[in-house]
Amino acid sequence: MVTTDDWTSGYVADIGYTYGYYAELNPLNIRLPFLFSGFAPPAVETACELGFGQGVSINAHAAAGGGRWWGTDFNPSQAHYAQSLAQASGARAQLFDESFAEFCARPDLPAMDFIALHGIWSWISDENRAVITDFVRRKLKVGGVLYVSYNTQPGWAAMLPVRELLVQHSEVMGAPGQGRIPRIDAALAFADKLMAANTAFGRANPGVADRLKKIGAHNRNYVAHEYFNRDWEPMSFQRMSRWLEPAKLSFVGSANCLEQVDSINLSPEQQALVAEIPDPAFKQTVRDFCINQGFRKDYWVKGPRRLTGTEQVERVRQQLVVLLQPRAEVTLKATSPQGELVLSEDIYPPILDALADNQPKSIRQLEAAVAQRGVGLAQLVQALMVLSGKGSVHAAVESDAAGRMKPTSDKLNRHLVDGAALGNDVGSLASPVTGGGISAPRFHQLFLNSLFAGKKQPEEWARDAWAVISSQSQQVVKDGKPLATPAENLAELTAQAREFAQKRLPVLQALMVA
Repeated sequence: MVTTDDWTSGYVADIGYTYGYYAELNPLNIRLPFLFSGFAPPAVETACELGFGQGVSINAHAAAGGGRWWGTDFNPSQAHYAQSLAQASGARAQLFDESFAEFCARPDLPAMDFIALHGIWSWISDENRAVITDFVRRKLKVGGVLYVSYNTQPGWAAMLPVRELLVQHSEVMGAPGQGRIPRIDAALAFADKLMAANTAFGRANPGVADRLKKIGAHNRNYVAHEYFNRDWEPMSFQRMSRWLEPAKLSFVGSANCLEQVDSINLSPEQQALVAEIPDPAFKQTVRDFCINQGFRKDYWVKGPRRLTGTEQVERVRQQLVVLLQPRAEVTLKATSPQGELVLSEDIYPPILDALADNQPKSIRQLEAAVAQRGVGLAQLVQALMVLSGKGSVHAAVESDAAGRMKPTSDKLNRHLVDGAALGNDVGSLASPVTGGGISAPRFHQLFLNSLFAGKKQPEEWARDAWAVISSQSQQVVKDGKPLATPAENLAELTAQAREFAQKRLPVLQALMVA
């Protein structure tokens, strides 16, 4: 007889994972951080995602970015949903509900240009880590990239005993048959009460109480998967390096472009300290202490190829980028371990103005556009890294390449937009310009559903959206409060539809989403 624990391996399986999209899993996201660091980014034709959750990311990348994708998620409910998205788009995605051991032993898997796992490494057993490392060793091509994200030290140091407390309370104090979410709520409430009791631990770790409040505000599906699995191990960069040694991988840099800019993340004193360290792994460990790193998003390469200075400059200039937001919505602020930063008025506005039509531009074109404003290539590239880290800018492809992927991305988007009327939780659509997902909240998807049906006016979109929402006994929430009357709901939806038509729809059209 097979028990639940036999197939879950201690991982939460009775609650589905969230429907988020993660840009770091997009192969096109490799371009800017690699070129900034002076490495040649690979062409990605075959790719794999291990532990794809609901499959939103892998399907967006298969439908909008092309290539052949393989992936697995052990939860059959999640795999079933992911397979339904793949079927809707018709993209080349082979998705399974197999364990890592089963999937990684499949004889039909090709060599991969890109292997990715997001939010997996810290929540699985050493046995599964060994399976994944061996898979990467065998299946990642020379020159191929591994993306892996994981909880790390020292940022999680104070929370280690708190997480054990939460799990123990759930197991010991939870009533039989109570259900996982009530047990999670009770464990969080108890932890809050404990921190309020003026404990010595709380006094020694004053940030824990605030962190518990942030955890309590999260979606419970996310909290269950983040904190209540059997395995949960924040790992230092040094230990991660040792795990990946058998796969012959070299660390290249963070997938978060913002984290690659030392002048934003480190004080001058910290920069000087880190610069004195010759060992790359120890340098990363020290850097993590400087910023109290709690979550790493890393690119590793099997045989990285460093570009010459001339090659790097030429490859940088050829790279296309695109603005993902309306120009007016991009603020000149960024958040880093040094606090909130105000971005230079002399550098950033000229760049954003040159990208304001939301059409892909080469960095060469931008260089020419901002040169008359006194912005040089080095300043331009660093600014693009910061804007990418903020989520405002993304690497892009040529229009003909985007055009080839538009049929499958359109099919996926129509399927998702249709699902928005049923209340689905997917908050993104696929763009063949960026090869991945673009933020699109439910109301925007409802407006698009009407537009796709041939209705041209925002007032029509609002009426259709209200018909959907009211039929499900839902209301529009404004300023934290649900609107009471049909007239108030319709008025608010009309205002949002008009704003969508004016500001967001042109961006989605430029990105070939609408």
